[in-house]
Amino acid sequence: MKTLFFLFSFCGRNSSCGRHILQETMKDYDDTIDFLGQWGLFQKTIFFLLCASMIPNGYSAFSLVYLTDIPSHRCLVPDVNLTQDWLKAIIPIKVVNGKQEVSECSRYRLDVVRNLSAQGYSPGKDINLTDLEQEGCVDGWSYSRDIYQSTIISEFDLVCNEQWKQPFTSTIYFLGVLVGSFASGQLSDRFGRKPVLFATMAVQTIFTFAAIFSPSWTVFAILLFLSGLGQISNYVSGFVLGTEILTGNVRVLFSSLGVCLGFAVGYMILPLFAYFLRDWRSLLWALSLPGLLYLPLWWFIPDSPRWLLSQGRVAEAEAIIRDAAKKNKVEAPQIIFAEYNGDNTEKHPNEHHSIFNLLRTKNIRITTVILSMLWFTLSIGYFGLSLNTSRLHANPYISCFISAAVEVPAYISSWLALRYIPRRISIIFILLLGGLSLYFIQLVPQSLSDLSVALEMLGKFGITTGTALMFAYTAELYPTVLRNTATGACTTVSRVGSCLAPFLLHLSIYFKYLPYITMGTLAIMSAFATLFLPESFGQPLPQTIHQMHRRPSIKCPFIHRKGDSKPVVHFESQL
Repeated sequence: MKTLFFLFSFCGRNSSCGRHILQETMKDYDDTIDFLGQWGLFQKTIFFLLCASMIPNGYSAFSLVYLTDIPSHRCLVPDVNLTQDWLKAIIPIKVVNGKQEVSECSRYRLDVVRNLSAQGYSPGKDINLTDLEQEGCVDGWSYSRDIYQSTIISEFDLVCNEQWKQPFTSTIYFLGVLVGSFASGQLSDRFGRKPVLFATMAVQTIFTFAAIFSPSWTVFAILLFLSGLGQISNYVSGFVLGTEILTGNVRVLFSSLGVCLGFAVGYMILPLFAYFLRDWRSLLWALSLPGLLYLPLWWFIPDSPRWLLSQGRVAEAEAIIRDAAKKNKVEAPQIIFAEYNGDNTEKHPNEHHSIFNLLRTKNIRITTVILSMLWFTLSIGYFGLSLNTSRLHANPYISCFISAAVEVPAYISSWLALRYIPRRISIIFILLLGGLSLYFIQLVPQSLSDLSVALEMLGKFGITTGTALMFAYTAELYPTVLRNTATGACTTVSRVGSCLAPFLLHLSIYFKYLPYITMGTLAIMSAFATLFLPESFGQPLPQTIHQMHRRPSIKCPFIHRKGDSKPVVHFESQL
């Protein structure tokens, strides 16, 4: 992803997201540049180059699937004089999920085994192995190379007592993503969309490359955090830049489908890279070097004329539009922004609203709580299922590709749902689809592993579709004066979900299906909670808090009042 989900999850306090993408501001700007048309050479160039800039985000976001995968391992047995029988028996056998497996974190005491071998005793015949004392892997571990040459797990021995670092590594990355999203929003408003886009692409590329030379897990984690600072910031900056430059139906297509498919393409490329480059350092080489290919885009992608106008830099904005007119082979007016007054981006300059306004009344408070629950559920479900791909199938490259490919129809479905289906129906359906699919996984016999994969991918389809719907639904429920604040609050809660997802997967060591049961339960509970949200499909965006209060009240939609002959739906008129 990076999918629409990443934009939704990290737009946060980025005022450019709330103010420029979804609000009905600067309509006069669209009218002013209408002479350009919507799909000339200029727009095509911006559309495809910005979509292409999303590709590295797709493969960088989930490279952790391979970088932090845990290869099969067992205690290392030094080259000592042991018989073949004792070499095979020195690792204890334990039962895991009903199957016998060799222990990954213990062995029988080497000095005892060596003495017994020297005296000619045979394991299991002369010696009862359960009577022997065990010890930890004091000489290190031996890792299987059937799938990977190396990962950071085998490089830095992040197993057994150090295994907590495996999910924590992913959490560190997502914390970097969260911090970067907020910082880039402020920088984007201060210095412009284009400089921040290319600066964050450079941050992502440089620190991904620097991680190749990490001498320890601590250094790697720090560099991974810094890489996360640029990863989502790059995505959001490109998204905002495209939505501010493009207009009309092209803008809608770009923001709802183009950037998502660009991310999905990158996600599908990842297993191809990982298949041919099975050493983690080589994989990071492959993921960082393509960033250099995007340097020439600096001369093809302009900054946002809307942002330039908001800064009073009218001459620079006009120069960009005139260049666009030249590329589209149309004639530009002699003066393009003659009526620009420099104050089109704020409808209520004297009104100041904070996050506390989201808790001021019962109507807004319950809406915020339910939406936060939905964002959290979708976030932990999306990242949990995406990071779990290496465990789906014996071949992690195939399972990762399938997981990425599922996102393509999911984004198309979300785009169609936004156009034709009421929001509550869409959200409830996809949550039930995703939740029930994950629940049914535990009922599938082990002999039908392909069916388990299919159910998990069906759950991934539903949750991915939901993440692509939630930003639009959230924005439609809140008034203009609270829309950005509300989105920031909800998406901040969702970041908690992405940070917890790696640890949720870790619960499988206690019960194999516990992560699926948890994600399924959250999805079904969220589907029920959605019943108490208003419907916004086909309704005008509310401008004020007062107008939001006249939207459907937060009550159970089907309640009989005393004296009523039929159910009353507690919906008030919509402004």
